[in-house]
Amino acid sequence: MLTSFSEFKYYQSFRVPVESRDDVQFLMEFENEQGRYEFIDKVKLLDVSMTGMGFTTTCALPVGTVLRCSIQFKRLRFDFGASIVRAFHDVSSSSDGSMNYGAELDSEDYGNMKRFIEQYIQSLPPERLKDSLVQLALTQHYASEKEGFEMFSLLLSLFKDITQFGNKEKFVESMLEEIVRILNGQRASIFLINTETNELEAVAALGIDKELLKFDYRKGIAGSVFTTGVSLNIDATTDKVRFSEEMDKMTGFDTRSILCSPISNREDKIIGVIEVLNKRNEDRFTVEDEKTMKVLALILSSVFHNYNPMSEKSLIRRFSTPYDREYAWIGRSPQTSEIRKAIVRLKDIDSPLFVTGEPGTGKKLFARIVHNEGKRGLAPYFVISCKGIDEATLSRELFGNENYKSKLEESIGGTVVFDEISFMPLHLQIKLVEVLKSRRIPGSHISLDVRAIFTSSKNIKSMIEDEGSFNPDLYNYMVSSEVNIEPLRKRPLDIDDLLSACLRRECRKQGLLLKDFTDIVKDQLFHYSWPGNVSELEKAVEKAVLYNPKAHVISDLGSKSSPIIDLSKSGSCLLENIPHADDPNLPLKDRVALVEREMILAEIKRHKGNKSKAAASMGISREALRKKMLMSDEIIENLKTPAAPEESKKSAA
Repeated sequence: MLTSFSEFKYYQSFRVPVESRDDVQFLMEFENEQGRYEFIDKVKLLDVSMTGMGFTTTCALPVGTVLRCSIQFKRLRFDFGASIVRAFHDVSSSSDGSMNYGAELDSEDYGNMKRFIEQYIQSLPPERLKDSLVQLALTQHYASEKEGFEMFSLLLSLFKDITQFGNKEKFVESMLEEIVRILNGQRASIFLINTETNELEAVAALGIDKELLKFDYRKGIAGSVFTTGVSLNIDATTDKVRFSEEMDKMTGFDTRSILCSPISNREDKIIGVIEVLNKRNEDRFTVEDEKTMKVLALILSSVFHNYNPMSEKSLIRRFSTPYDREYAWIGRSPQTSEIRKAIVRLKDIDSPLFVTGEPGTGKKLFARIVHNEGKRGLAPYFVISCKGIDEATLSRELFGNENYKSKLEESIGGTVVFDEISFMPLHLQIKLVEVLKSRRIPGSHISLDVRAIFTSSKNIKSMIEDEGSFNPDLYNYMVSSEVNIEPLRKRPLDIDDLLSACLRRECRKQGLLLKDFTDIVKDQLFHYSWPGNVSELEKAVEKAVLYNPKAHVISDLGSKSSPIIDLSKSGSCLLENIPHADDPNLPLKDRVALVEREMILAEIKRHKGNKSKAAASMGISREALRKKMLMSDEIIENLKTPAAPEESKKSAA
């Protein structure tokens, strides 16, 4: 069963098979979790179409992976971008564990693919053309005739309903009746997110008053499906769904089984869920029901494709008005994209989290967002500062006393952040790790259910190895999960967004109309090294607004007596982001090549992997770009290969 319209577009396309004897040269790179591209050593192009391609490789690639590809056939050569929309294991054609993948091309590359297909087909002999046409005509477009016919019948029936009902509300109610009939359920509801109240609210319900159905978006089966995007098929009697029991008491119903799937809008944001309850005459819904539900959820997604709620009150990052939330990770750099992925990956786990980075990078903000967006988001949240606090007060915060309840006990079910853990005295570290491991404070009978997040601006490893001032057991406990936040000078693409967000926040705070910086000032701020990171940027914007209460456009960065930033630091750390660029042992031409490499990679990234466009934007030819990359690749490869020691050379001689 198809799970997305992109997969449908790939799967139904008229694909031309490619064979190894045709001498089509095909190269591919994929974008890893760090935002860098890795070359795939063994990859085989299987077929191509106007909008996509099929290939096979032993490299494991998840759906959604971004690709950069290159095809050369005779004199035609072009580069293009794509993303994986389908992955499956074809046992009949592979015994080496390789996977078959389907990828959809970036729309801007359709023209190049069209020229390749035209030239490729014209080169095929008549027999190959005939065989290819027969093969395409006989290719199954569904797993079985029955499945294809059922899907067609379902879509046709729903299309008739759409044309019959001009009113969307009536259509949705009619569709719910059809869904209950198809899945042989008892009740059904469609929920959409209300970003003003942060609740899932029923927009349609069958068998129950929809006004009764509204609750926090993180609660229950529907909340779990909404926040994770993963469909659930639950037997409520054996799986003991507590929230369902609460809802049953409120509504007077008895919930035995639940089938729930997410609903998305045209931007692939999850905006709600479809939920069907109580499979008739069975304990739970079947696997076939799950497949049918995915199709029904796709159809509902098309019904609500324009629903895109935005609100300043939203606790959900993807539905918030940009920059207006109190806790939001702002920016568009590759590093910020990785931070957002880390939030999604880490928000719902219970293991400790260690967040590192220079002062002012936003470690506490990251911790707060992880808490807010995770399953503990409704529970208490406390920050215990280990820096600038006397030992007695810190001990009381951690472990409490006869007159004071510790923060660990106050935050049961929630999160505690140990800010700048490196400043905690060693004997308190030893006691803390014992408490966290045993989940109980000495003298207390309360079991601790707390997620611990630690932050540090110092290198903890060196404190253990060189100074002996940090407890190794606590360090090993902390690093179950670890995230490093890059300094602002290494993510300059975030600066413009951060300036806009801070200006808006500060002007609102001071009761002033929104201000802006001139292009000259923005350029100065962009090239400033920001040694104090985001904290320094926030303070600079605050000063700029206070120093210019009447000016709507800020045109300078203060005077010598009251500067907003120290421009003498501008550009002082530009080489820190480029490995080996400031290595005095490297020849100058090699160091320049490494600097050029980073600039080229940034441009390629900006143009979504299109090297031709990147070359044009830099005023060089596509061939010049290729040569520069080859030269820098060779330098990096040589740096990775250490020179043989003198003793080894002598013994070899």
